[in-house]
Amino acid sequence: MNSNSNSNSMSSDFDVVVAGGGPVGMMLACELRLGGASVVVVERRTEVDQTIKAGAINTPTAEAFYRRGMLPALAEVQQRSMKRFRAFVREQEGTQADGRPLRVPPKFAGHFAGITLRGELLDAMDPDFTNPGPAGDVGLVPQQEVERLLAEQARRLGVELRNGTELAGFDEDDDGIEIRAIRVADGSADVMRAGWLVGCDGGRSTVRKLAGFAFPGTDPQITGHQALVEMTGSKALRPGWHHTDTGTYVHGPMPGRILTVEFDGPPADRDAAVTAQELQASLRRVSGAEVTITGVRTATRFTDNARQAADYRAGRVLLAGDAAHVHSPFGGQGLNLGIGDAMNLGWKLAAVVRGRAPEELLDTYTAERHPIGAWVLEWTRAQIALMRPEPQARALRGVVAELTESVAGTTYFAKKISGVRQRYDLPGSHPLVGRSAPDLELADGTRLADLLHDGRALLLDLADDAGLRSHAEGYGERVRVTTVACPGRPELAGLLVRPDGIVAWASDAGDAPDTGDAAVTADPAVTGDTLTDALHRWFGTPGRAARMSKPAAAR
Repeated sequence: MNSNSNSNSMSSDFDVVVAGGGPVGMMLACELRLGGASVVVVERRTEVDQTIKAGAINTPTAEAFYRRGMLPALAEVQQRSMKRFRAFVREQEGTQADGRPLRVPPKFAGHFAGITLRGELLDAMDPDFTNPGPAGDVGLVPQQEVERLLAEQARRLGVELRNGTELAGFDEDDDGIEIRAIRVADGSADVMRAGWLVGCDGGRSTVRKLAGFAFPGTDPQITGHQALVEMTGSKALRPGWHHTDTGTYVHGPMPGRILTVEFDGPPADRDAAVTAQELQASLRRVSGAEVTITGVRTATRFTDNARQAADYRAGRVLLAGDAAHVHSPFGGQGLNLGIGDAMNLGWKLAAVVRGRAPEELLDTYTAERHPIGAWVLEWTRAQIALMRPEPQARALRGVVAELTESVAGTTYFAKKISGVRQRYDLPGSHPLVGRSAPDLELADGTRLADLLHDGRALLLDLADDAGLRSHAEGYGERVRVTTVACPGRPELAGLLVRPDGIVAWASDAGDAPDTGDAAVTADPAVTGDTLTDALHRWFGTPGRAARMSKPAAAR
């Protein structure tokens, strides 16, 4: 073992080591703890990164927090964000005598390549917008706040956090992984033994590189800047997205927030400090306005480098978030994509660790998440193509803008951006299978999301059917069984909801009874679509007490 010679080293055993303590790593650690796994997060930083990043979350991310009882905290953050947005509107538009804005800004439904989607054109009655419940009302939540809330949740759940520690290397054998980390403050070694390692350590992931994951994709073509600044002359900047002959700029929706995109290739040095002079020069080139930047609160560079790991697992090493896929930040898809990865992987890896499922269950992680990651890469590439400052792109942007002026066009783009159309290709013919579970209002005053706070699967019996409930006998704490009516959806008889909120099986009133064979073995490759098949596929064999693999701490 090539470890630091400093004598102040330590050895610890965990089921899982998570490299990277950003939102994705923290969300994964929380899901692992809910599933009963011991986990440590290794993170170089000692506090939340204040660099400006994503400013909003999509519906699946809000649903993930909602299903873990954290939606009220998100709503509080959104209230603060709305105050900053209103301050920006007052600054730009002026106010009436009573302090109200002179003009009420149009309802914002997102953007595609800087083409604003008008909320009044959104078909709010579209079935895809009627399922998330209260989660559908929360979106304006900055990434830093997401990370802060998840760090608090991780501590409550007993996740061990080793901030100021950087992963340096690892060696895998048949029984697990030995992980070498370095404490940044003094260079001392930290040696850990674990069953699994998950890289959530960003676009330039050390875990991905050391494990040898293939990372194909397309090279960057742009240099982008995003910052929160103090400036003079900002009245010359129009709020919102604007395309010019030299690029694209954005002003708002918060005071001091600017973004520029120039199509002259990637930056010469991604890691150099972003200066006020650099930001000012870029903003002047793109906007044509004589703006002077007098101070920088936070700033970053970005490109449109778009790459994706060919597989998200190599032996005992897995990837999630930007470690598995990188792309331009337009639309804030990266944060949401990573949270989706963590929700999908967390309960599955915990089930394998605790001996409740075979390792083959982890194959479904790549199978389900890789297509969504590939779509995000294509979605961001398409936006770059439309934003280019050239006649062909400008003409195409005009065509797309016309489409967004229709109800059908706005609804199409909004559904894609919000994530409400995401679906996994799971066995079963019911239209809910593979989709995020609808947030049913139940007769006892609860909602479906209230039953998912502890991270367990849920068999929801909506027809008081003892035969349906009997299929879950022997699963114990793995599957919560709840019998309750749902007056608003009388056609539904039952749902099996995975811990990540995805419907694994559903039945309508009047469907033929389940005839699955209880002797089916626990195998994720089971292709039947009965309730018994779904229970075996995702949650193993009922009554099984022996572990299929020991947690690292027991070795």
